[in-house]
Amino acid sequence: MIPVHGTRIYPKGYEPQDEPDYDPGLRNQLLDHILSSASEADTDTDMFRVMARRRSTRRFSKRPVEAVKMDRIIAAADTAPTAGNYQGFEIFYVRDPKVKKGLVAACNGQKYVDAPAVLVFCKNPARVKFDFEQYVLTKFAIQDATLAAAYSQLAAQALGLSSIWIGMLDERAVMEVIGTDLVPSSILCIGYPEQSRYPKPRRNLKDLVHVV
Repeated sequence: MIPVHGTRIYPKGYEPQDEPDYDPGLRNQLLDHILSSASEADTDTDMFRVMARRRSTRRFSKRPVEAVKMDRIIAAADTAPTAGNYQGFEIFYVRDPKVKKGLVAACNGQKYVDAPAVLVFCKNPARVKFDFEQYVLTKFAIQDATLAAAYSQLAAQALGLSSIWIGMLDERAVMEVIGTDLVPSSILCIGYPEQSRYPKPRRNLKDLVHVV
């Protein structure tokens, strides 16, 4: 970690593109600023249309993802619901090309893991402060990390980007590549698609829903 912008601290290699002048003693000010400053010109604000148009992309263009869009994608993850609001997850924002190459190998050779923007979502049950057995805390952390990744994925779609969710991964290999003792739950690869495509057909709701 390195100090930037006076007394505030951000991870090395990632500082928000746009930051308000705020009191560091008050929570959520940076988060609220990032989310509220989104321009409607480059953001689809119809949530249901965003969900309907989202599709997994395995071919990304080389166009880099703008820093301001990554701020919003990460901020979206921070708004996801979590058990007890303890936020039992961490995000690793992978920018080093060598680390991305290592992740490709750790994800069964899936080449599209080497995307313009890569986020690794890891479980952190130590943050969940309930007085329950460890397996329950771990379950909460899995749910927290999964919801955070889903929020980021929808935010990426709303910002005109595309993504693919990586669940086929060697947990230990990923941990070694990114240098953590936290177990990954998923990897989200984000970028501009080479070609926009329509979503694939889904099950009919009558086949999906069971009323009991």
